[in-house]
Amino acid sequence: MSGGNPEGLPKDVGHRLEELERGLFTSDLSVNEFLLVKEAGFHPLGFVMGSSIHHTGVQTRRWSKSQELTKLTEAMYNARELAMTRMEEEAEVLGADGVVGVRLDVNYYEWGSDAAEFVAMGTAVKAEDGGSYRNVLGKPFTSDLSGQDFWTIMQTGYVPQGLVMGTCVYHIAHRGLAQAIGTVGQNVELPNFTQALYEARELAMTRMQDEATRLEATGIVGVRLEEKSHQWGSHTIEFLSLGTAVAKRGDEVTLPKPMAIISLDN
Repeated sequence: MSGGNPEGLPKDVGHRLEELERGLFTSDLSVNEFLLVKEAGFHPLGFVMGSSIHHTGVQTRRWSKSQELTKLTEAMYNARELAMTRMEEEAEVLGADGVVGVRLDVNYYEWGSDAAEFVAMGTAVKAEDGGSYRNVLGKPFTSDLSGQDFWTIMQTGYVPQGLVMGTCVYHIAHRGLAQAIGTVGQNVELPNFTQALYEARELAMTRMQDEATRLEATGIVGVRLEEKSHQWGSHTIEFLSLGTAVAKRGDEVTLPKPMAIISLDN
């Protein structure tokens, strides 16, 4: 194997990646996505993944105060980053230019109620024209775009730079008895709740944009903002902002028209 077994990866990864280096490929792309990735000029090398089981710890919070829980924010971010890094290391071993169709999942198990597994997975690809498509950090690009969206973005001359994310774990203050009684039977805005959720989303979005700036990206496509309470209860929420940072290549990219995709459903 060209790169050995990267630190932090299970020893059995070596055998699996060796088989992929010999020409066998695996992919979680659908048949249509596989064809469109090939049309975009990339060859799938193999399905790559990274995992990290993380204990998220405990952080005290005030019942009546809205605030970011910075320790939990850091834990959630670092756990995902570690899973992403291990996925990228597998792609590096294969000599990939990038990873497409990346998914980030969080799993909880009965045997570890105070811990969560963070998983990153996608299909490593390599450019067939021999050109370099790595980002400014010298790493394979990562993207959560589907095969169809990957082909389309490449058609316009833009190239993915990396899957960027920002997270914020926020505690939303409970309403006091006087506040609750004061709004009974009324249609009114609840400014404390509005401000707390607004600020939490803004923090997540800003952090995602900061990552894109470090990659010297010119934009972020496919942005989505997820909200999850995980196992913290209804008043503590994680806001996760995700998207694919892209940059315009210096040279224009001219790609062939996509082949007709025949549906086999009927």
